[in-house]
Amino acid sequence: MTTATSPGTAFDAKFLTPLVIGTLLNAVNSSMIAVTLVPIGRDLGVGAGHTVWLVTVLYLTTATAQPVMGRLVDTLGARRVLAAGLVLVAAAGLLGTFAPAFEVLLVARILLGLGTATGFPAAMAMVRARANAGDVPVPGRALATLATSTQASMAVGPTLGGLLVGLGDWRWTFAVNVPVAALGLLLAWKWLPPDERRERTGPRPPLDLVGIGLFTLTLTALLLCLTRSGAAPWPFLLTGVLAGAGLVAWELRVRDPFLDLRTLARNRPLAATYLRQGCGYLVIYAFLYGYPQWLAEGYRLPESTIGLALLPMSITTVALSAFGARLCTGVRARLLLTAGALVIGSVALLTLSSNTALWLVVAIGLLFGVGQGLSTVANQTVLYAQAPADRIGTLSGLFRTAQYIGALASTSVLALAFGAEATDGGLGTLALVLTVAATALLSVTAADRSLRTLDAR
Repeated sequence: MTTATSPGTAFDAKFLTPLVIGTLLNAVNSSMIAVTLVPIGRDLGVGAGHTVWLVTVLYLTTATAQPVMGRLVDTLGARRVLAAGLVLVAAAGLLGTFAPAFEVLLVARILLGLGTATGFPAAMAMVRARANAGDVPVPGRALATLATSTQASMAVGPTLGGLLVGLGDWRWTFAVNVPVAALGLLLAWKWLPPDERRERTGPRPPLDLVGIGLFTLTLTALLLCLTRSGAAPWPFLLTGVLAGAGLVAWELRVRDPFLDLRTLARNRPLAATYLRQGCGYLVIYAFLYGYPQWLAEGYRLPESTIGLALLPMSITTVALSAFGARLCTGVRARLLLTAGALVIGSVALLTLSSNTALWLVVAIGLLFGVGQGLSTVANQTVLYAQAPADRIGTLSGLFRTAQYIGALASTSVLALAFGAEATDGGLGTLALVLTVAATALLSVTAADRSLRTLDAR
């Protein structure tokens, strides 16, 4: 018999801690690498054109692997998949620590992408199962905890990486994954409930390996097309289109598809959530990657000061991730405020030049901090409400894929805007693109009537 459980009891520290460890590993490894690229290149004898692949390959792997890992979560159980992911993270940490060559380091980053891709889908599935078992409504505190840990770890990643490089060398940024993953694995087995055995009336349908393979090929080819700078993207685009056509044809005829395209087509509110996440993070990541570059090259701010100029933005992001729901309870209001802040911030970028007062440069960053801080928890809450329980792992993975598509698309936007140097004119071009994208985000959010229904629950 199921009994109602208070959210405070259902989602206590023991339950959330291993989930937080699983979800933050991807974010911290994404940002920590930024301060190690130069020493890695120097020690392994490769240039910047090679070391940047250590960043790109993690994004590519994670973007393609999250829905796959989510499907495994839905099929095999969240705790099992999370535990396997943590083992992969520990193995990647060891491989990176002792990597004798750059190619081995790339393999370590791919393993990191696969291992950390299990964290978010597993966490969302376990939160959903715990809430359903305890008759708990939308668990806002648990979702906020997961989002805040991700935002905070992304923000402190470069600082942590610099500290580890200072204490030892760049290999320590890989080695730190070993004890963290081991701790997460121990706590997962000790504190997380075991995966329930599911009642089956017949044999379980086989895992849709063909669909997974076609999805991986499609997304990888299209993402490589986005990240190509200088080289012709057409072979990747053609491969992605052909593989995508094959994916659609296969998934529409298979009995238990990896991607249930018919359900996704009928669930327009969920499609709008993915669109908001991708569009929003295109704006956010383009700013996060592009603004520091303009501050250094266009505004001529000393490198030692850039971090301080962006610190208020980081603090705002983390604070609103943690407490934004208390300031503005409705998800629709938070998403509208997110889009509005990004529109105003993007328009404000048009006014900047090398002669702009520093206080205004810092203040514009705060607007993007508002957008990033409010959007993550709000969109996760909407996803939680819209995703069917038996597919929440897969659909949570696709949610993160939409985010990474936005992140990778932002690199193409930056290449278009800045070229060889981040000048005032380049910042103006970037601002125009971001204004268009942020306005589209605002329009999609305002037109989504399903958000009113969620707030009325």
